[in-house]
Amino acid sequence: MEQTRLARGIPSIIVSVNYRLAPEHKYPCQYEDGFDVLKFIDEENLEHFPQNANLNDCFLAGDSAGGNIAHNVALKASESKFLKLQVIGLIALQPFFGGEERTESENKLDRAPVLKVEHTDWFWKAFLPEGSNQDHATANVFGPNSVDISRVNFPATIVFVGGFDPLQDWQKKYYEGLHKAGKEAYLIEYENAFHSFYAFPEFPEHSLMIKEVRDFMQKQSCK
Repeated sequence: MEQTRLARGIPSIIVSVNYRLAPEHKYPCQYEDGFDVLKFIDEENLEHFPQNANLNDCFLAGDSAGGNIAHNVALKASESKFLKLQVIGLIALQPFFGGEERTESENKLDRAPVLKVEHTDWFWKAFLPEGSNQDHATANVFGPNSVDISRVNFPATIVFVGGFDPLQDWQKKYYEGLHKAGKEAYLIEYENAFHSFYAFPEFPEHSLMIKEVRDFMQKQSCK
């Protein structure tokens, strides 16, 4: 995610997590690192934080693999108790989800710009535990091995999808799964956007995305 441009466009303090990377560090290291940052912020006396930092209005955000991490950190946060911090929203920019099934968008956009299906297969192999396939609960989050989130206090979620992203069908399944579980969810589709479109400020979708994020955050903060 382009943190600098996003920070200028939304009224927030952004904390970027330097999580461990696969294949040297496989699941669940990345989720643990993300959650540890939440615990640190919640428990420490952060003297150098701006005075207007409001830990009751915390949002998790991530693009691509970061969107997957943000979901799984949000799930762990939903099952945990914090002293001050409250996660009220999740911003998932083209989150990286998958499964054993080949979807229509994966077959149709196998040679799409930036992200190809052969790459996604390798990424999952590099990340998931030995012996796992892409129906692992962290990849196919509403698949056959998924965790039931209907009873947890999962935050409101906005999901961004691009029309030239081979993972778009998995992202839509994610949005639909949230709805079926009774969670507040919003789907934003940009039909001409490819994977990682938000890294290119010259594209109109870049500015549209920042506005949608800002509006979403303001709506959740006013509840």
